[in-house]
Amino acid sequence: MVLPRRYGWLLIAFGVWSWVIWPTFLRNIWRDNRSWHGGPTAFFLVHAVLTALSLLFGTAIGVLGWRAVRAARHASADLPYATDAAVTPGAARRDPLSRLP
Repeated sequence: MVLPRRYGWLLIAFGVWSWVIWPTFLRNIWRDNRSWHGGPTAFFLVHAVLTALSLLFGTAIGVLGWRAVRAARHASADLPYATDAAVTPGAARRDPLSRLP
């Protein structure tokens, strides 16, 4: 399956956004008084796990976006005037208007 290039860029933007937002969030949680009482509190640990998972998912989604952009670029390089029907195998067969004269 080849995603359109714009969807790939959207996924990459989400991955970058995750890496901008979540470390800032964790830094703010680190400085919060509720995070430390003789050691890390449950408040801090929950938010640390939330941050770690969000960074993991953001990275995975960004990698999928990067692969989608590369695949769309290679598909359009193979077909100089690629359309969605040309990039998506079988799309013309599913389009009911493609049978009209």
